[in-house]
Amino acid sequence: MTRTARLRAPQGRFTELFSERKPVIAMAHLPALPGSPLYDEQRGVSGIVEAVGADVEVLLAHDVDAIMFCNEGDRPYTLKAGPEGVATLARVVCELAPADKPFGVDCLWDPLAALAVAVACGASFIREVATGAYESDMGLWSTDPGRLLRERRRLDADDVAVLMNVTPEFASSLGRRSVGDAARSAVFSSLPDAILVSGSMAGVEPDVDVLREAKEAVTQVPVLVNTGAKSSNIGAFLTVADGVIVGSDLKVDGDTWSPVDGERVARFLDAARR
Repeated sequence: MTRTARLRAPQGRFTELFSERKPVIAMAHLPALPGSPLYDEQRGVSGIVEAVGADVEVLLAHDVDAIMFCNEGDRPYTLKAGPEGVATLARVVCELAPADKPFGVDCLWDPLAALAVAVACGASFIREVATGAYESDMGLWSTDPGRLLRERRRLDADDVAVLMNVTPEFASSLGRRSVGDAARSAVFSSLPDAILVSGSMAGVEPDVDVLREAKEAVTQVPVLVNTGAKSSNIGAFLTVADGVIVGSDLKVDGDTWSPVDGERVARFLDAARR
């Protein structure tokens, strides 16, 4: 049976991946890639693989539910990824992807690049801002979910779930719709497999009332906390959300740019699963 023969409702993709519990999706942050201002040419691409590999090893040792690879260090961020960065991201993901857990790709902020890497490396999902229009640190930001999902179909990649962020970091929505209205409209017109709710930037928690508003608006599609989750607040978030994506709180001293800390991972998972 071909992948295109297995078309399903959007919520089906997420449920098939994470049917047993509200998942903890842990971030594997990549340092700056070739071509980026902060790229470390002394360490090179092999150094990137080594650093991310060490983080992934710790995360898998603590049995997180999934890993998401992201070019977090590619600051300043851009709305269209360069070929050298996409190629390096693909190398890292293909070399380090877990064999027995779902894994995803996030290419900041280029959905088509993330999808291409996911297809090349066998990822189960991507995380992107793929619906809406925004003013942002990257300038005016206009998404194109129609093109993204048509590309998914063209690439015979219907199994790849698309997690769509409706409150993106480093940006604010153009227009006056509430988060609930934006989420409801996105589910109707953009066909996300899950809705993500974020704070104002990486590591900043969203308002739990905003999360609840999104959840109540789109009960038929999973809603996840996308930033700012900590061991101290995850219990409250998971009374509302269907899962969580977490990065900074798993790092040494809770610093986004530090290595993953096994003790912090264990503390977060214990809080989440309680």
